[in-house]
Amino acid sequence: MSKLEAYAEKFGADRVASMIPYMKKVGAEHGIRFSYGGSIGNTFDSHRFLWQARETGGSVLQNALVDRLFAAYFENEQSAGDPAVLRECAEEAGFPSDVVDRLLSDETVGKDAVESELREFRRKWSCTGVPLFVVDGRIPISGAQSSEDFAEVFRKLLR
Repeated sequence: MSKLEAYAEKFGADRVASMIPYMKKVGAEHGIRFSYGGSIGNTFDSHRFLWQARETGGSVLQNALVDRLFAAYFENEQSAGDPAVLRECAEEAGFPSDVVDRLLSDETVGKDAVESELREFRRKWSCTGVPLFVVDGRIPISGAQSSEDFAEVFRKLLR
């Protein structure tokens, strides 16, 4: 399904019509060139790669992979579920090639860990979609929010 069709189905066409220019404006302020072409697909394998990144290289490798996956999906209209895209992003992030090969050839690698985390977040935070940010391990923020929304959460934590 195309991104725009999926967004219209989820949020309604009128909301999408106002949401996209806002997201493009905010993205541009931060060096992100949002593009809404491309399609929505299954991202489970990208989550396995993200889990493996944390296992292999900690937050540094995981963050590098997130940056590349986000650019592929949000800016370059590529699918985060496409094995070729996953390979390219992982290699650019600094994954060892043998780890990439293993992830692509064995769909069970990381499967249980990712499914467990999905269940935990669904149960603990009522998470049914992304993004979901959990601040200080206790305050969930769901969806694309403004910097002011985050600042308000941080102010609450300081009280």
